Amino acid sequence: QERLVESGGGLMQTGGSATLSCVGSGGSFTTVPMAWFRQAPGKEREFVAGINWSGRRINYADSVKGRFTISRDNAKSTVYLSMSSLKPEDTAIYFCAAAKTAYGDIMFYRHEYTYWGQGAQVTVSS
Repeated sequence: QERLVESGGGLMQTGGSATLSCVGSGGSFTTVPMAWFRQAPGKEREFVAGINWSGRRINYADSVKGRFTISRDNAKSTVYLSMSSLKPEDTAIYFCAAAKTAYGDIMFYRHEYTYWGQGAQVTVSS
């Protein structure tokens, strides 16, 4: 059974850094686009960053561009989100997502992703 598990969340200070990891198992996650989304209290889940299967194509939401970096290690079936210059508005539950179509391009909408992790809480104190 396909499964994504995030780790690395927690309480951070404004201006701090942290890295989230997402490990995939039970499926061919090495050949599909993957992404990070986040959902703040009372808000819709939003796209944060996406990466294609090879890691050569990457896209970011404007709100995190220049501060967050998405990467993947297919040998470990792992996707990372490195976050720096954290702001209180980055506070959210961060979800890892994987598409189902092999070798597809990055997608930006929640419904385009089939597999989801359970989420990792990131709280940035001011």
